[in-house]
Order: sequence, then structure tokens, then C-alpha cells
Amino acid sequence: MASIREPWLLENGTLKSLTKETRHGHGRSRTAHNMSSSSLRKKSDIALVSKVPCHFLRIFLANLQEVILGTKLSILFPAIPLAIAAHSYGFGRPWIFGLSLLGLMPLAERVSFLTEQIAFYTGPTVGGLLNATCGNATELIIAILALCGNKIDVVKYSLLGSILSNLLLVLGTSLFCGGIYNLHKEQKFDRKQADVNSLLLLLGLLCHTLPLLFRLAGQPNADTFAATLQLSRASSIIMLIVYIGYLVFQLWTHRQLFEAQEEEDAQDDSISDDETPVIGFGSGFAWLLGMTLVIALLSEYVVGTIEDASETWGISVSFISIILLPIVGNAAEHAGAIIFAFKNKLDISLGVALGSATQISLFVVPMCVIVAWIIGIDMDLDFNLLETGSLALSILITAFTLQDGTSHYMKGLVLLLCYLVIGACFFVSQTPLGKEINAGVESSNGGGGVMRL
Repeated sequence: MASIREPWLLENGTLKSLTKETRHGHGRSRTAHNMSSSSLRKKSDIALVSKVPCHFLRIFLANLQEVILGTKLSILFPAIPLAIAAHSYGFGRPWIFGLSLLGLMPLAERVSFLTEQIAFYTGPTVGGLLNATCGNATELIIAILALCGNKIDVVKYSLLGSILSNLLLVLGTSLFCGGIYNLHKEQKFDRKQADVNSLLLLLGLLCHTLPLLFRLAGQPNADTFAATLQLSRASSIIMLIVYIGYLVFQLWTHRQLFEAQEEEDAQDDSISDDETPVIGFGSGFAWLLGMTLVIALLSEYVVGTIEDASETWGISVSFISIILLPIVGNAAEHAGAIIFAFKNKLDISLGVALGSATQISLFVVPMCVIVAWIIGIDMDLDFNLLETGSLALSILITAFTLQDGTSHYMKGLVLLLCYLVIGACFFVSQTPLGKEINAGVESSNGGGGVMRL
């Protein structure tokens, strides 16, 4: 059919189409995250670009059109140069913070797009590993930069907020909107993937709870903190081992549980369009590297100005880190999950929400603890009583919500209200940064020790 767009293999300077078998092979290996991100992409008309006589200019313009203009969030790209200009010319730091947050929204979606493009050439296994590594690149970069600035509380708050937003806000909105839109249809989903993710989240919760219980059960002294730190590091290593096992389970032994089920509808052109690469491997890798550097720059702005924004706006740092940062960092992914819930494709919505929460809990959080250990910063898994309690209740509520394999709008409404209550709790909480004070003792790794109040 002439209306179906063929892929561009621009590295060779020629147009080349994929075989039917290759298309179906790629289609079967697409994950929920790939499907969710594709819902925010726009079709690009390559007819004008293909007439450019210069080969390298044609490649650059085609890639620019696909990467920058190929998303419905492209309207937010001007926020990136504005944030850089605001930082360079010394504008108000809250403006830098706000513009940087806006600029991170399309970048997070484009990273997902580029990893999917690279997966066309590397195969589904390497592509799955790329998605597992880069799926939460924004959160990981912000966390590492905050660690380098010794803002441990910002790291813990932002990662906790990412888990809570995926479990309650994204999943709750998806179930609520899907239930309202499909009011007279019975909504079902495959419980197998949800059960696996719930089990892994409970394991992550155990690793978070034990350091807290250990500290509360002991005396508040340097020895207790050193033991808590050692327990946290050991637990982080175990969590990373479990995450590697999860990747093996997801990408090799039980891949069929995590593959998005696509409708066999010949009229659905959006799926067939997304099953073909639109940029070459080399270009995709170069754009991915460039996007990652820009994300790192904007994340540095966010970390450096978060306290000024908190003062100016009269909002606590805990609320900004737990509520605002995760919503902005995962906005594209969240929107995709909600769109597929409208289409009664709850398996995709659940795969996005639960998969992202599991990735943060078992990979990003322990990785931050290990990175902090390497650079000589004492970060543990003790998220304090209020934060850990919120996490525990959220995981339990989500697990109970998904236990019967069916959904309706009331389940989504309950999850949303839980998120609102937790958000209100951290909104009124005015706990300042730096809850850990120097106690003048040496920690177990020879650095300056700290003791919790």
C-alpha cells in the first residue's frame, strides 16, 4: 500500500524496506514501554527532505525531523535553550528550575524512542537491555548529580516519588480513565506480569524496611549508623542481583509474559508505522548520547536550584522532590499508559507503571547506594518512618487492587485518592534538608560519620 511508510536506512543514503517477516519479528518483541512511548509520536513526511541533494545534509535533516519534531511534546523543546540562557545570564533561579523541568519532559520520551530505534539493529535482547538501562535515565542522572552535591535527601525523595507516582498516580489514572471510558465493558488483564512485579516490589520494600527497623531498635549512636549503612549496602548488592535475575526472566526465559499484546487489526496503521526504523544505527546512538548529555545538564540545573525554588514558591523540598520531579520526569510515559487504558489495553498500562516502579526500586535505588559508596558518601536505604510507611502501604494497596485480574473505575479512584493523601502529607511537611548532622565520629569506611537525630 502506498500509504504505508517504509523505513529509512539513511546510513547508506538509500531507501530500503524491511521484509514482512522482519516486521512481524520486531512487532512481537515490543514491550509495554515501547508501546506506551509510541502513542505520543507524530508521523513525519519525508518527501521534502528526500529531495535535498547533499547526502550528509539529507541525513541530518531527516534525523532532525524524526528526533525533534517526531513527538507531540516537541512544543516543549524551546524550554531547553531558554533554561540554558536563564542560567548563563543569571535569571531567577526558580525560573531556571521550572524551565529545566519542562525541558526534561520531551527528552525523557525521546530517549525511549532512540533506544527502540537502536533495538531494530541490535535485536530484541540487546534492545531490552538498553531499555532496562535507559528507561529511567532521567531519575538516575538527577539522583547521581544530587549525590555529587551531597543532597542525599533529594535523592531519596525523588526516587521514592517515582515509585509512588507509578504505583498510585499512573496506575490509578489509567484504571480510572479506562474504567470510565469503557464503562459497559469488562476490563481484564493478565495477572502473571502483575504478580511478578508485585513480588519484586515487596522484596525491595523488605530491603528498605530492615535498615529502618534496625535503626529504631538500636541506640542512636555511631555504631548503629555504621551497622545500618553496612546492612543497606549489602541489601543493595542483593537487590542488584535480583534485578539481573529479573532481566534474565524478562528477556530470555519468560519473555512472553512481558511482551505487549497488539491487536491484529489491519486498520491500525500506528503499530505498523512503529515497527520500522526511521533513523540509522549510528545516528540513533549519536542522538542518544547527545540527549543524555542535555539531560545531565538540565538535571544539574534542577538539583542546583531546587532549594531556591522551594523558598520562592513556599513549597517544601520534600513535596517538590516526591511529587513534581517524578511527574515531570515520566510525563510522556505516564501519558502513554493512560492512552492505552482508554483503548482497553490494560496489560500495556500495567507493564509501564509496574515495570517502571520495579526498575527504580531494584535498580536505580541500589545503584545510587553503590555509587555513593564508591565516591565516599554515606547513603543508606533508611528512608525514615513516614517515607517508608507511605511506600509500604502503596505497594500493599496496589497488590490488593490487582489480585483478581479485573479492573473498574473504582479501583483507579482509590489509588488516585491514596496518592492525593500522600501528596497532601508531604505538602504540609516542612522537614528541612540535611536531617543528618555531623556527630564528629568516624564511620565504618573511614569518612566523616553522621548520626541521625
